Amino acid sequence: MMKHRTRIKICGITRLSDAQQAAALGTDAIGLVFHAPSPRSIEIDAALQIRCAMPPFVTVTALFMNENEDWVDQVLQKVRPDCLQFHGDEPAEFCTQWSRPYVKAIPMGSVEDIAAYAAQHPHAQGFLLDSNVAGRQGGSGDTFDWSKIPSSLDFPLLLAGGLNPENVAAAIARVSPWGVDVSSGVEKSRGIKDANLIDQFFSEVKRGDAVA
Repeated sequence: MMKHRTRIKICGITRLSDAQQAAALGTDAIGLVFHAPSPRSIEIDAALQIRCAMPPFVTVTALFMNENEDWVDQVLQKVRPDCLQFHGDEPAEFCTQWSRPYVKAIPMGSVEDIAAYAAQHPHAQGFLLDSNVAGRQGGSGDTFDWSKIPSSLDFPLLLAGGLNPENVAAAIARVSPWGVDVSSGVEKSRGIKDANLIDQFFSEVKRGDAVA
C-alpha cells in the first residue's frame, strides 16, 4: 500500500482564533459540535463566523449526535458545512438524506465487530473510531486498545479517542490511520484550545509519519 500523509482534524472548536491557528498550521479539517449537551457545543452564529473565515481546502465538519432532522437541516442551511459527522446511533437512511459526504463514528467502547458496524453505512466516506460507548459523547480524553482494530478493514479509518501530542506518533505507527481527530488532547479547558499543544500535535503527527 502506498504510504500517505496522515490527515489531521481539530475537533470541538469554539473560538475563531483556534480555527485560524489550526488552518495556518495546515489542518485538513476542523470540527464544529452541534450537540447542545456537549461542553464544546457551538451556536450557529459563531459557527458561521468560523466557517466564513476558513481558507480553501480546509474541510468544515459539522458533528451531530442523535439530533432531530429540523436541527440538522437548520445547521446545513445556515452554516453550509462541507462534511457531516454522526456520533449517535443514526441509521444510514438518516445520514444519507442530506446529500453531503459523511463520516460515521464507531464507539469502540461497546462495538465488537467493527466491519459489521461499518457495513450498515455503505455510503459513508470513512469511519471514526472513538473510545466512547454507544450513546455517550466523545471528548473524554480516554484512549482504547488499538490492538482491537483489525488490519483487514478496507475503508478510510480515522482514529480518535484520547489522542494528544504525547501519544499520536505512536498511534500512527501502530494503526496507520488515514487521519487523526483530536479535541481534548489540545485543550487548556473544555472547548478552549491551547496554541502550544496544537503546534506540538502537528509536529508529532509529522514525526509519526516519518517513522511509520
